[in-house]
Amino acid sequence: MGKLTVIKVRSAKPQRDRTGKAVTTRFADGGGLYLMIKPTGAKSWILRIQVDGKRRDIGLGSVDLEGPSPAVFAAGDARLDEVPLMLRRSLTLAEAREKAAALRKLAKAGMDPVIERDRERRIVPTFAEAVKEAHKALAPGWADRTAAAFLSSLTEHAVPKLGAIKVNSIGSSEIIAALSPIWNDKPVIARKVRARIMQVLAFAKARGWHADALPDARELRGGLSKQARGGNFAAMPFADVPKFVADELAKPAAASRQAVLFTILTAARSGEVRQARWAQVDLAAMTWTRPADIMKSGVAHVVTLSPAAVALLEAWMPEEENRKGLIFRGQRGGALSDMSLTKALRTAGRTETVHGFRSAFRDWAAERMPTIPAMVAEMALSHRVGTATEQAYLRSDLREMRQRLMEGWGRFVAPSLSGAVDNVVPLRAEASGQ
Repeated sequence: MGKLTVIKVRSAKPQRDRTGKAVTTRFADGGGLYLMIKPTGAKSWILRIQVDGKRRDIGLGSVDLEGPSPAVFAAGDARLDEVPLMLRRSLTLAEAREKAAALRKLAKAGMDPVIERDRERRIVPTFAEAVKEAHKALAPGWADRTAAAFLSSLTEHAVPKLGAIKVNSIGSSEIIAALSPIWNDKPVIARKVRARIMQVLAFAKARGWHADALPDARELRGGLSKQARGGNFAAMPFADVPKFVADELAKPAAASRQAVLFTILTAARSGEVRQARWAQVDLAAMTWTRPADIMKSGVAHVVTLSPAAVALLEAWMPEEENRKGLIFRGQRGGALSDMSLTKALRTAGRTETVHGFRSAFRDWAAERMPTIPAMVAEMALSHRVGTATEQAYLRSDLREMRQRLMEGWGRFVAPSLSGAVDNVVPLRAEASGQ
C-alpha cells in the first residue's frame, strides 16, 4: 500500500525555503513513485528507477485530481478504454501506481522503460505528413528557394503516388512507381525528387518512424530505365562568344539583351543578374557586391567588374541620378523573367543556354589564362574551392587575381567596350604568284 492518498495528493503544496520562497517538492508514495509539485503548484508524477545501474527519473504525466466525471461513466464513454495507460497524459493516483508498476517490470526485464513508455505514442505518419514535418524541421537551415523547391517538387511528383502510404512502408518498389512517370521525360527534376524522397525517409528514420534500412540506391537504379546521357547546360564555344557579343552590341539596347551581355561579362548566374540592383554596384571600385539572398550558395559574394562590364553599365544608364532599383527591369518595372534572357538568345538564333556562358568562361580561363590558378576561376564563378581544411586556411578572396582574370575575359569577349584589340589577329596578305 502506498503512502499517498487521494486527499493528500489533492491538498499537497510545495514547501518553502528559509526565505519563504516556494521550491519544487517531492512526496514519496513508494516503489520509486513520487508526486512532484513545482513552485507554481503544478503537480505531476515521477518514477525514480534504476536502469543499467544508473538512476533515472521518468515523467509519467500530470496529476488528475478529479478523475473521470460521473457523466462520463453514466454515458459509458468507451474512448477511455481506447486510450492505453502509457499514452494517458493525466493520471489519477491509482493510474500512476499502475503505470509505475508496469514500467518497473519492464526495466527488470532488461527493457528501456522510456522507450516502452513512448512506443505507442510513436504514431507513424504518412509520407505526405512526413514531407511536411521534414520541411518544417529542415527548412530553417536552407535558402528560401531551396526550401520551396523541396516542398513543391515532392508535392507535385511524389505525394500523388506515395502520400497516403505510411512512411515506414515505403521501399524501392514504391519509389520506383512514383518516379517512373517523370524519369525519362523530366530527368533532371526526377533525380532531384529521388534525392528528396530519400531525404524524407532519412528524416523519418531519425525520428523513429522508419526502423528498417533505407532503400538501396542500386535497387532504385535497377528498377528505372537508363536516362539519356547529358545534363550539362548547352554552352557556346568560347571562341564564338566575341562575335556573338559584337553582334548584340550592334543592336538597339534592350533590358533582356543587356542583361545577357552583363551575364557574359561577369560569368554570373542569370538569376543573380536579374536581381542585380544599382545599390550593389560600385562603378568607381569596379565591384558588384551580391547579397546572400540572391546567391545559390546563400553566401554574399563580391564580383570584380572588368572595364568592359563597367562600360556596359554606364552606357545602359548614363545618368547617375537614374541609377536606382533594379539594373535590368522588365516592361512592368519588376525583375526580368528567366525566359526573357533565353528569348534574347533565341532571337539571336542561338540554341545554347544563358547558364552555358559560365562554362564558356571556365573553358577560356583554362586554355587562355594558364598562369592564373584554377582556384581563381572557380572563385570568380562563386564556387566553393578546396577541401574544408583548405577553406579554413584560405583567408583571402584572391580579388586582385580575379580582377586580372575578369579584365582579360572582358578584353576577349568585348574589345570594343574594353578599348582593346587583344583578340584581333592581323592577317598578312599573300602576294600573288607566290
